[in-house]
Amino acid sequence: MNVQNTEKHTADATSVEEGLAIAQAQDEKFTSEFATETAMQNTLLTPRFYTTDFDELDAIDVSSVREDWDKLIDQMESDPNKGHFKKNEDWDHVDWDGMEPELKKEFIDFLISSCTAEFSGCVLYKEMKRRGANKDITQLFQLMARDEARHAGFINDALREAGLRVNLGFLTQKKKYTYFRPKFIYYATYLSEKIGYARYITIFRHLQAHPEHRFHPIFKWFEEWCNDEFSHGEAFALLMKTDPKLTSGINVYWIKFFLTAVYATMYVRDHQRPAFHKALGVDPDWYAHEVFTKTSKLSEQIFPITLDIDHPRWQRGLERLQKANVDMAEAKGLKKIGAQIRAATAFVSLYTIPAKKHVVPASTRLEPAY
Repeated sequence: MNVQNTEKHTADATSVEEGLAIAQAQDEKFTSEFATETAMQNTLLTPRFYTTDFDELDAIDVSSVREDWDKLIDQMESDPNKGHFKKNEDWDHVDWDGMEPELKKEFIDFLISSCTAEFSGCVLYKEMKRRGANKDITQLFQLMARDEARHAGFINDALREAGLRVNLGFLTQKKKYTYFRPKFIYYATYLSEKIGYARYITIFRHLQAHPEHRFHPIFKWFEEWCNDEFSHGEAFALLMKTDPKLTSGINVYWIKFFLTAVYATMYVRDHQRPAFHKALGVDPDWYAHEVFTKTSKLSEQIFPITLDIDHPRWQRGLERLQKANVDMAEAKGLKKIGAQIRAATAFVSLYTIPAKKHVVPASTRLEPAY
């Protein structure tokens, strides 16, 4: 049994400011250049930090979705996961020294990537809360930033046992920020939150049925974790619902682009971690299809299209994209350019698969069902 000590913990923080102050104090005690340098990388497959037009966000009027909005805010303010994201008597001992080297490498990469992704959301949401004057919007982003700070802090706890830690304060100051228009933030972040839910709940349910594959205790926390992701996705669905133009007309092509990009990125990234998925007892192709199926079903709440993931070109296109990505990492010169062209061609092939259309329901609100 490995029980956390009684010092202040990010899991108990009631605001993002308090959570980040606790994390900063921990960074001063213990950090790792390797973990932070890994989190600092900016590639097509690594999590990014975003900034946007905060004035446009602040101008959103949620009156048209007020009933659903207030219910969601009340649920988030009740804070059902306060105190949850910290080690307790269910946290099993982890033999990091005895872990198979390739699995250890891939799992650490998974934790650092996850920590960076969670914290990127925290940084964006906290900035909106700081800059805005619209009470509805600043309240939402404060609550979401609180949750993401807890998640990032919890992953850092797991990394600390392996002798690593991501310096979150350093990331905030030094990592490159990518500007996205608010509508692109909606599409990308909505999908990030919903696919995050689908990923975590698929792993959680699989390990419920096959506990012999639970090689690390952090997976026990995935159910509550993914429910936070789910509620954040609900919030972005309501934000999009306030402006029908965001999900109609030419913007449907943007929705299709972000769906394709998010799914393809997940597929390629997961296939970089064969030892990780083998240890979980999960076939990456099966896992991808499960996650895509769940995410597509969930996204019907707000998007008028879903991708045809059963189309004959879909799996072939993903495999070609994955192979091109491997070749890009290994090649130089003309061979690298050739691999980049093959990757772009594979993506275009995926994007041009006809989408499935449907009627968006009158109410966007969903409850976790998987």
